[in-house]
Amino acid sequence: MSISVETFFLDPSAEGTLQARIQQMVAQGILAGRFRPGERLPSSRKMAAHLGVSRITVTLAYTELVADDYLMSRGRSGYFVSENAPEPPAFPAQRFNTGTVDWTRALGQRFTPGLSLDKPSDWASYRYPFIYGQTDKTLFDSANWRLCALRALGMRDFSALTSDYFDGDDPQLVDFIARQILPRRGILANKDEILVTMGAQNALWLSAQVLLNSRRRAAIEDPCYPALRSVLTQSRCQLTTVPVDRDGLPPAALPDNLDVVYTTPSHQCPTTATMPLARRKALLDKAEAEDFLIVEDDYEFEVSFLNSPSPSLKSLDQNGRVIYVGSFSKSLFPGLRLGYLVGPAPFIREARALRATVLRHPPGHIQRTVSYYLSLGHYDALVRRMSKTYHERRMVMDEALGTHGLTVAGQGTFGGSSVWLRTPEGIDTTELARRLKADLVLVEPGAPFFAGDAPPVNYLRLAYSSIPASQIPEGIRLVARAIESF
Repeated sequence: MSISVETFFLDPSAEGTLQARIQQMVAQGILAGRFRPGERLPSSRKMAAHLGVSRITVTLAYTELVADDYLMSRGRSGYFVSENAPEPPAFPAQRFNTGTVDWTRALGQRFTPGLSLDKPSDWASYRYPFIYGQTDKTLFDSANWRLCALRALGMRDFSALTSDYFDGDDPQLVDFIARQILPRRGILANKDEILVTMGAQNALWLSAQVLLNSRRRAAIEDPCYPALRSVLTQSRCQLTTVPVDRDGLPPAALPDNLDVVYTTPSHQCPTTATMPLARRKALLDKAEAEDFLIVEDDYEFEVSFLNSPSPSLKSLDQNGRVIYVGSFSKSLFPGLRLGYLVGPAPFIREARALRATVLRHPPGHIQRTVSYYLSLGHYDALVRRMSKTYHERRMVMDEALGTHGLTVAGQGTFGGSSVWLRTPEGIDTTELARRLKADLVLVEPGAPFFAGDAPPVNYLRLAYSSIPASQIPEGIRLVARAIESF
């Protein structure tokens, strides 16, 4: 790897000759860890032109650094950071301080959450990763994804790759969502009723910004997706939490004078409860009678290996009161960050304008790649493969949970990729998760899903999307053993 010449600047306050200052500049970069062994420095000609000094001055500085073993010369190839260069200190560099700024007063708003989900970046190195929403590389079709990405890079799609859509989306992707994805959920939508988003979370944020303000009231499920609670808190709306039961959100428990209700009816997050058809109709009737809107997050509807998924709320909506949120990030891979909003044209128009002011549009190349992956049938093949594998893992999971007497509080009626457990009273699953890491077991404590300052601490989410079926029984045994050790 070559180090860009643009990263080098002479400190005007530094003392000494130009040669000494160049030596110091390079040495400090190595000691700070910015330049690493084996990386090539700019040529003496480029460095001299960039710094506005003579080439001989740079050459002499490089020569001294070679003598001190900071650099090594490879003949005509140039100068490289030496493999024997001094290593950066183990402690983090203190480059900046807060100075005289009182940051408790300077911050106009705060966005850091309280309890949040911990998803270690090294999750794949654990032997028993019961972690939600990560990609299983044994299932993902990387070969066809690569081919679709390459096709999207071709000259035929040059416009899709390079164009600034401003506030628009890839028409090929929107057309496929309208004609193929939404009809599977019983939804018919025009193109001006669809907006591509940077994942479902971006869709939820856009809906909150467009629909809510400090004078409006929203209701969410409890427990719920923690990021949604943060999004609504940041909107400064009047927020009410409604406890869910075994059938999800109970319409009768909703307070009066609502403006928006956020719900996950097909696969409640995180309990996995499925709202019965009668309750869905009751919720829609209540929304019409009391004049509020519903934002439906329909994540994981594709993974339906036990029973067919229930009709979406949007498909039952006769009065335009439901705004639908979907995502490809759950079924493809979380790093994709691609989802979509479906709603009445006036709402989508405002959401589109807001998106344009923040990020304009999701990258055109990603949209076109997904469009090809969908239209060529690879997506459906992937979903079938995932459903078959998840079904197998779910059966193994259920058997292991039953063998060890663990209490399942929710496991979904049509599939999904996780189960919701309740441990005995007095067991803090955050501490349980910390102890299990020593056994190479990753689990998700349930506390961050609940609202309030004193959430229940004895719930746990176990996902089976990224753990082989062969490792589930032993992983569950270790979880049960850890619970017993409390």
